[in-house]
Formats: sequence, structure tokens, C-alpha cells
Amino acid sequence: MSHSASSHQNERLARLFIMFTSIIGGILFIQYGLLKIGELKTPLVFGFLVIFLFIVEYYPMPVMRGFSVISFPLVYTIYIIHGLGYSIVAYALVVLLINIIKRRPLRIVLFNPAQLVISFVMAYLLAKSLLPLITVNSTSTLSISIIHFSFIILPFYIFNNLIVDLVLILRPQRYTFEIWKQKYLQELISFSVSYGYLYIFFVLGSQNRGDIDVVSFFFFFSPLVAFALLSSIIVRLRTEKARLKTLFNISTELNKKIPTDEWLSFLENNLPEIINVDAYNLWIKESNSWQLKVASGVQKKYQTNLEDVRKSLSSIQELTIFHDAKKNGGPAIAIFESNVRTLLYAPLILDEEVVGLFIFGRNRTQSFNEEDVQPVATIANQLAVLIKTKMLISEQEKAIILEERNRIAREIHDGVAQSLAGAVMKLETAERKFSKMPEDSFRLIQESKEKLRHSLREVRDSIYELRPYPTERIGLQYAIESRIKAIQKESAIEIELVLRGQEFQLSSMVEKIMFDIFQESTQNAIKHSGAKKIEILLSYQKEHVLLKIKDEGLGFSLFQAMVKARNEQHFGILQMNEAAERIHATLQIDSREGTGTEITLTVPKMGIEGGELFD
Repeated sequence: MSHSASSHQNERLARLFIMFTSIIGGILFIQYGLLKIGELKTPLVFGFLVIFLFIVEYYPMPVMRGFSVISFPLVYTIYIIHGLGYSIVAYALVVLLINIIKRRPLRIVLFNPAQLVISFVMAYLLAKSLLPLITVNSTSTLSISIIHFSFIILPFYIFNNLIVDLVLILRPQRYTFEIWKQKYLQELISFSVSYGYLYIFFVLGSQNRGDIDVVSFFFFFSPLVAFALLSSIIVRLRTEKARLKTLFNISTELNKKIPTDEWLSFLENNLPEIINVDAYNLWIKESNSWQLKVASGVQKKYQTNLEDVRKSLSSIQELTIFHDAKKNGGPAIAIFESNVRTLLYAPLILDEEVVGLFIFGRNRTQSFNEEDVQPVATIANQLAVLIKTKMLISEQEKAIILEERNRIAREIHDGVAQSLAGAVMKLETAERKFSKMPEDSFRLIQESKEKLRHSLREVRDSIYELRPYPTERIGLQYAIESRIKAIQKESAIEIELVLRGQEFQLSSMVEKIMFDIFQESTQNAIKHSGAKKIEILLSYQKEHVLLKIKDEGLGFSLFQAMVKARNEQHFGILQMNEAAERIHATLQIDSREGTGTEITLTVPKMGIEGGELFD
């Protein structure tokens, strides 16, 4: 039997058992609950106990790494004061109402109160049959009361846990020993607290303290209710705080990683900390076509209908929940296994443009609530900004590459092509004059040779520019270190490199421009400054990256250099300024004749806000 078939069979068995339990619980609810209700003696006490029961059930107390409900003392108190019928009816209806309020699936809404009714009735019948067999030597009312509630509370917890265990064993999801151990430790703590509270209740009740009225019940049970309420609220606040912190950390890291492909694996590893689901997809719209980037969880192994899914994904324009996938699961239901019952679609929208789509699935119907929607919407909005930024960066880099190609093409056309054409014409002229004017032919050949040599150098320069840039191969820091070593082999000048801060990856465009400015600055210092030493600082700081090149050479007039730069076509001061502006950086040149030169490039760390320049 295949894993999928086995999973379906287990799901079917679990559902049948849940339905069977609900039916039996309903029968017992009528027989031992509704049919045994008589006259209500103390309505006010009963009302207070039911209200407290509702609060304790609605706000379960945190126990270890989970939650546990400590409502048995209240149910047992209703039982001994008002009888079995009122205790069962109150218990079942309170649990039923809470499940409805929390929008749980119908089968769970019916199962939860049913299994509690079964457990309580079974414990009651067992105690009723065993208590007459036990001889009590003491006539103390306290001893009899303790024995009585002990014979009910212990079977109640045993039956209740056995029923839940059967469901967990039958369902497709694995029920490991670790899960079982944690569950039973939680129930053991719940049992201990309930037993202790009832013991105190009977000890206080056995003393002659006058009439026990509604105020007495209120003050006795209010600590239990208050503790459950406050501890539950504190844990929920802590959980929400932890989730918000995780969301902030993930958003910050995504800002840094968005220019690379690492962001997908990072998102996949950290997404479970934001929302717990059984399956999810992330689709991104690239060139008007939907591409599946991440797929996790219970999904069909062979996807034969992805094209149909792609065509229909654009129909999702806002956050949408399909609570019952059997009736309607939305455009992507075909790619999930049939046990995925609820789907949450969260489009990634920026400026009214859908750039991606998150799809989350759970195995239970109506299992997504407001607590799930808020973090999903937040991460979807964050991803929309980041993906759009990545697209803009990609388009910008493509434009720069295209511009560079056009520049090289113009240089070849205006330089190499013209030189070659001129050399060919001179050679043709030399060929015609060779027999009559050999001296002119020789001169033309010599001139052609020089032009060809010059063209060869230009071709080699163009080929070098087309090769992968040093920063693309080894990164900015190592590219600078390698270039310094190469310069020191060719020149006697001393170069001191100082590195500060923790290096982080920049975009390829930023690294290229920073390396070009470093290379041009050091080359100018070597050729023109006459300095014996060059100091270079590369500093990775919190808000920016700093590159500083300083020499103590002759210096120059910045005004004259700017005038000269306008008439030259090489990578000089004007070109360095233009390149710095392209990466939103500032370039500062401090130099006067006779005082040396200091060039400072400051690149803002825009990745924190927009992911534009940094990973």
C-alpha cells in the first residue's frame, strides 16, 4: 500500500472514530444530562460556577511547552451541589460554545464535549459500582468525600486521555513517544492541581465555618480562575512578542539577503516560526509568468497541471481563505494532497501590482484565524517590497551591462574599426605604388603597422573588459589585496591597507564601482603624486562602507584637474563622480598642490531600508 493510500485510510479511520465518539457522547448527554436535570436549588451559585468554568476552559493554563485546562474542580463542585445532570449539561455546553467561538471544524466542535461527557459518565458509573465494595472504618465526612472524588477524578483523566490517544494514533500524522510523554506530563500536572484544589475544598468544607453561600464559592474558586486567566494572557502576550520579534528578525535578514538567491532557503527555514502549517507554496511572477520558488509539506509528488494553476493564480488579488477545500479550494488546490482541507492565499502586492503569491494549507477545515492572518499579511507585504526591489536591481544591472556593451561597441566602431579601415586603405595604396614608388609604399606599410599595433592593444583592452571582474570572482576585499600585491611587484611604492569592521557582501555593481575608484586613485597616485607611500582604508560600518585612499605626494589643483578631465575620455575625476552617484554614494577629493591627496568614497548602507545595494 502506498504512503498516500495509507494516509487516506488513517484519516478515514480517525474521522469514523471521532464521529462514533460524538454519537455516543450525544446519547450519554441526553441520558445522564438532560433527562436527569431537576429543580435548580441555588441558581446564583450555579451561575457563578458556570461562568468560572467558561473562563477556565477558554483560557487554558500554560503547562511546560503546551496548555492544559484545569476545570475538573469546578465540574465536580457542580456535580456534588446540583447533581450529575447539571454538571454534564454545563460542562458539555460550555466546551461546545468555546469550540464554536474559536471556529473549530464541526467534527471537533462535537467531539470535544462528547469525549468529556463520556469520560465523566464512565468515571461516575465506575465510582458508583466500586464505592459500595470499599469498607471505610472512619466515619469522617472528609475521608468519605476524599475517597469519593478520588474514585471519579482518576478514571476521568484515564478515560479522557485514552480517547484522545486513540484519535492521535489513528490520524495520518505521526504520534511519537516524545509527543505522548509531553502530553501525559501536562495531564499529570493538571490532575495534581485539580486533586489538590478539591482536597482543600473538602478540608475547608468539613470545618464549621457557617453557611456556605455564593460569596464563599466566589472567593474559593477566584484564585484558580484568576491564575488561569492571567497566566494564559501573559503567555499569549509573550508568544505574540516572540512572533513579532521573529518577524522583525526575518524581515531584517531578508533585506540583507534579497539581492542573492539565499533568501529563498532562509525564508523556507524560518517561516515555520511565524506560522504553523502542513503545506505551503511561494509563487513569484517573473516576466508575466508565474514561477514556483518554494514548495513544502503535503503536496502531490507529480505535478501535471502546473500550467493550469499558473493561468488561474492571477485571479487572487487580495488575502483569501478557503475554509473547506472539498467545496472550493481556490486555483491551487490541485497541487496539494486531498487531506489539505483549508487554504490561505496571501498575494504579494506593491503599488497595486501582484508580484507573488503565498499559499498555505492545513489539514483541518476552518483552521485559519485572525492570529494566523496578521503575520502572514505582514510577511507578504515585506516580501512584496523586497521582490520588487530585487526586480528593480536586476533591471538596473541589466541596463548597466547593456550600457557597457554599447560603450565597448562604440569604442570598437570609433577606434579599432576606424584604425583597421585606415590601415587597410594605406596597404591598398602601398600595393598600387609598390612598383613605381617603393619608398612611399614602405612608408605606408610602416604607418599601417603602427595602426595595427594600436588596434591590437585596443582589442586586448576590450577583451579584458569583457572578462569577469575581479570583484565578481573573489569579492571586493580580496580583489583590493590582490591588486595591491600586483602593484608592489611593479613599483617600489609602499602601500598600507587597513581593514575595519565585519565584512558583508555587497551587490556586484557596488563592488565593481568601488574597485574602479580604488584602482584609478592608486594609479594616479603612483603616476603623478611622487609619493613614497599610499594609505588605504576599507571600513565596514553600521550605516555605510568607507573607502579612503591617501598619499603624501605633490597634490594637484582640483579645478585644473576638472577642466582637464572634461577633455579626456579615460576613467578620471568626472567619471568617478558619475559612478559614485549611480550607487548613491558620495565622493570627496581633498588635495592642494604640495600637500598630498585624500580621496574618500562613502557608500550608504541602503540595504537596511530597501535592500538596494547590499545583501
